[in-house]
Amino acid sequence: MSTNTYDAIVIGSGISGGWAAKELTEKGLKTILLERGQNVEHVKDYVNANKNPWDFPHRGGRTQQMIEDYPVLKRDYALNEMNLSYWTNEKENPYVEVKRFDWYRGYHVGGRSLMWGRQSYRLGDLDFEANAKDGIAVDWPIRYKDIAPWYSYAERFAGISGSKDGLPQLPDGDYLPAMEMNCVEKDVADRIKEHYKGLRHMIMGRTANLTVPHHNRTNCQYRNKCWLGCQFGAYFSTQSSTLPAAMATGNLTLRPFSIVTRILYDKDSKKARGVEILDAETNQTYDYFAKVVFVCASSLNSAWVLMNSATDVWPEGLGSSSGELGHNLMDHHFRCGASGKADGYEDKYYYGRRPNGIYIPRFRNLGADKRDYIRGFGYQGRASREGWSREIAELNIGAQFKEALCEPGRWSIGLTAFGETLPYHENKVSLDKTKKDKWGLPVLAIDCEIKDNEKKMRKDMMLDAQEMLEIAGMKDVTTYDSGYAMGQGIHEMGTARMGRDPKTSVLNEWNQVWDAKNVYVTDGSCMTSASCVNPSLTYMALTARAVDHAVKELNKRNI
Repeated sequence: MSTNTYDAIVIGSGISGGWAAKELTEKGLKTILLERGQNVEHVKDYVNANKNPWDFPHRGGRTQQMIEDYPVLKRDYALNEMNLSYWTNEKENPYVEVKRFDWYRGYHVGGRSLMWGRQSYRLGDLDFEANAKDGIAVDWPIRYKDIAPWYSYAERFAGISGSKDGLPQLPDGDYLPAMEMNCVEKDVADRIKEHYKGLRHMIMGRTANLTVPHHNRTNCQYRNKCWLGCQFGAYFSTQSSTLPAAMATGNLTLRPFSIVTRILYDKDSKKARGVEILDAETNQTYDYFAKVVFVCASSLNSAWVLMNSATDVWPEGLGSSSGELGHNLMDHHFRCGASGKADGYEDKYYYGRRPNGIYIPRFRNLGADKRDYIRGFGYQGRASREGWSREIAELNIGAQFKEALCEPGRWSIGLTAFGETLPYHENKVSLDKTKKDKWGLPVLAIDCEIKDNEKKMRKDMMLDAQEMLEIAGMKDVTTYDSGYAMGQGIHEMGTARMGRDPKTSVLNEWNQVWDAKNVYVTDGSCMTSASCVNPSLTYMALTARAVDHAVKELNKRNI
């Protein structure tokens, strides 16, 4: 075996790539994991994990130079000095916004698994059957029964804490003990359940934070600094979970600073031979060869790799024969909901900084409920007490001000809705060969927007939150819509969808590229529809399922 030949290649080291590396190596395959960015070592490189705001030069905020250097990241909360090194250098890695698209990227080992929100929910048959039922896009090639065992497999390894709630629209899983609601959340949950006669529910968030020690990882310490990296390994990331498991096999080679420029396709065998990479530090080009390739670079970058792998067979890229490669880009639209104040809990408080909130599962367009739009939304939120940083206009100076800040302020609760975006063919990405990145490679052009169905949904996303909070006895309830641009949900999906027919989809039911059966795509690009729940757990389950299939096919010499 040459030094550049392996059994398997994995492109990307985020949630999907880490899972692919773990599963392939544990099944005995010599695997190389290619990451375009720098290495981030567990614990050692979490340099800000134990810092307080006053330990940073600008108290954790942003500078004018940062605002200039990060024109996209500055659009939201993500731009701050505490974890700036985890975000992609935008000047070196530009893209073209045909329509506004906020692309928040992390190019390093672990990818966005170091910064994700960790909310972990299963899709159910409500979601897998939705396209067929509504006559939208194409039908998913799988149903819940096909992926349910793999959800359990992923949950048991990753360590998902949550409660079993028996809701058909949100299947239960294999959970560690749930985190606890605080007193206001418990009362609001009880009032919502009673008023709506069990048709609406507020549950504890299902999160990839450990509540008990698990797989040599320590349980959550309620510091709520997850986005800085966790030296306890208390939340699931590539660094805390899948990468150590893969390394332990002795079968993994990790190569950072490796930009995969294309998949090498052999038209005689109709399979991939390997990949070409560009070393991001030296600008040298290398080829790596393998029996199977897993594309896990995230929805937009995976589409870029496939499209840049154009040959004379498929000039639009590997997997483009259906005309769907790069299309059907989705996200979750949010940034609207309601908040209110809770009176009567002045003698109550809570322990620690819980890195999790509550969840209200979808209730619209279920059963007899019919709206003037299709699909639905869920809510994430929390109740809390105002701290020392609150503004007290009447007491803004002197001894009375200091005394007031020694006591917690009022309780408040907020609900933010996350809605499903439909898979529109015209929402797409393509290669713009007139604009280049730092390494002279073409960049992505993104042409994507929400449409009438999502805009109609947003009205309910606000008004339903207001209604539930008022019914629960909250005071001064106000709605909000902060405006939304595609990409802000950081849940990019689509661009290489699964399907039943090679004429209308990029991947089959096993996440194989129809045009090259030894290439598997298992990140968000494979999604056929978006559901309204956070998607990362589905990527984990689909990846583990696809690796199991790939290894069986390799053993049968079918690929």
